[in-house]
Amino acid sequence: MEKLCPRFEKAMGLLSTRWVGLILSDLLGGTKRFSEMESDLPISGRLLSDRLKMLEKEGIVKRNIYSEFPVRIEYSLSDKGKALEPVIQEIQCWADNHVTEEELNTECE
Repeated sequence: MEKLCPRFEKAMGLLSTRWVGLILSDLLGGTKRFSEMESDLPISGRLLSDRLKMLEKEGIVKRNIYSEFPVRIEYSLSDKGKALEPVIQEIQCWADNHVTEEELNTECE
């Protein structure tokens, strides 16, 4: 069997990290504050913070700090992150067409 491309493996590892897909999907809607994302997503603040740091380190998410009082921090997708939009949309399309209600219900058991 031929070995998979290391770049492909890296990309799949990143995208398959729990909650990354939902975070990217949320940021495709535009720039968000941490508190907005925390209320949009079913994820703890600590885990959201960890995932955002990971995505920032990978160059997928940009963190903008505004020196106001109180300090305002906003997150958005970088160009690298925006390039994932068709991938996220295709995964959503595939899920809409192929993931059944029964499959969703058995995941929680």
